[in-house]
Amino acid sequence: MTDRYQSPLSERYASKEMQYIFSPDKKFKTWRKLWIALAEVEKELGLPITEEQIEELKAFQDDVNYEVAIQREKEVRHDVMSHVYAYGVQCPKAKGIIHLGATSCYVGDNTDIIVMTEALVLVRKKLINVISELAKFADSYKELPTLAFTHFQPAQPTTVGKRATLWLHDLTMDLEDLDYLLDSIRLLGSKGTTGTQASFLELFDGDMDRVRKVDAMIAEKMGYKGCYPVSGQTYSRKVDSRVVNVLAGIAQSAHKFSNDIRLLQHLKEVEEPFEKSQIGSSAMAYKRNPMRSERIASLSNYVMADVMNPMLVSSTQWFERTLDDSANKRLSVPEGFLAIDGILDLYLNVVDGLVVYPKVIEKHMMAELPFMATENIMMDAVKAGGDRQELHERIRELSMEAGKNVKVNGLDNNLLELIAADPSFNLSLEELKKSMDPKKYVGCAPAQVTIYLDEVIRPLLKDNQELLGMTAEINV
Repeated sequence: MTDRYQSPLSERYASKEMQYIFSPDKKFKTWRKLWIALAEVEKELGLPITEEQIEELKAFQDDVNYEVAIQREKEVRHDVMSHVYAYGVQCPKAKGIIHLGATSCYVGDNTDIIVMTEALVLVRKKLINVISELAKFADSYKELPTLAFTHFQPAQPTTVGKRATLWLHDLTMDLEDLDYLLDSIRLLGSKGTTGTQASFLELFDGDMDRVRKVDAMIAEKMGYKGCYPVSGQTYSRKVDSRVVNVLAGIAQSAHKFSNDIRLLQHLKEVEEPFEKSQIGSSAMAYKRNPMRSERIASLSNYVMADVMNPMLVSSTQWFERTLDDSANKRLSVPEGFLAIDGILDLYLNVVDGLVVYPKVIEKHMMAELPFMATENIMMDAVKAGGDRQELHERIRELSMEAGKNVKVNGLDNNLLELIAADPSFNLSLEELKKSMDPKKYVGCAPAQVTIYLDEVIRPLLKDNQELLGMTAEINV
């Protein structure tokens, strides 16, 4: 359709898998599964519902007659009752027991929980694959020295692999939050108009024992641990807020990664992937723009801003329910998931094809290393018979002179030459250059990478082996 607006999240960014989870087919087929589960539970608890009625419902479970439902909704202005009516048209024998004792939130809210759960599972799978790819990158470059930066100013060296573990650590924290959320999610169940289950108490002739079994049995049939113990008509909208907060946490980590890649690409130390047929300024010979990282940043901003939507909805629900959540959550929850889905696909694509330029990294390192090596140089000079206090002041003066040469005069760093020419140090230029091995200045970085991967990442990946193997594909 070219004559109406369509969300770019569907057209350009999100995968088919995520789009299906939030599709009408998924929604309305889940409604029907919930109605079947409710009928089965009511039959098992003694209500006069026949196996023939349930089998009729199951026969049309995946055959949603949309045209009938759409026409009915135009008449009655109620989406759930329109689908109850449409299902009844297909199932005349079961028509009278569809939705028995339930409110609209029985199918609406339980489906929202089911859809969010399945979407979180897909997000988790993609997150695991990004972690796996980043771990390979960290391991490959754990010993490659590179300038570290504080305040984006050159600081004590680290390694390329050690920097990657910082990105990894952020993602593992996101995974912990996601796992906690998944473990805590429950269905609404069937709580009734104000959460009191009054309609079920009436249906079961005041038998509280049978009423208490309804929610647990529905949850079991739908594959959940249970239902929230109390609610109004809806599950607490804080659930939506918690879900989108987890998505925003992943967005924060992805944005931080994309910023680092963009800065490193500016320095020409790394380069995100590009296709042979790619055109435009992103693929010119003399420069390549970090378009994928920029897209990660852009979508991440959207997800982080999206947090406000369920937060506002949750905080402004009145008593047992109001309907001002409905339009908002139809937008904020699905689009938050579609965006994070696109972000993770981009993240995986960038890491999978990330190009590292060791020679440029070394060049930048060697231009700054003499400044960082002054303490070591001073100790070597002390060993050669120099006075520590005198050398400390002298090396400070020479560093300032070399810094002026670099910043004011635009010359190369000549600190080593200045030190070699100063008799108080008693060190030759050759001796000084021998001390300029970057690996001497990265501290425990290589070992830290190995320990982190062995103790944290590899056990995590081993426990999730069945989720690995995703390809790094993006839509546009």
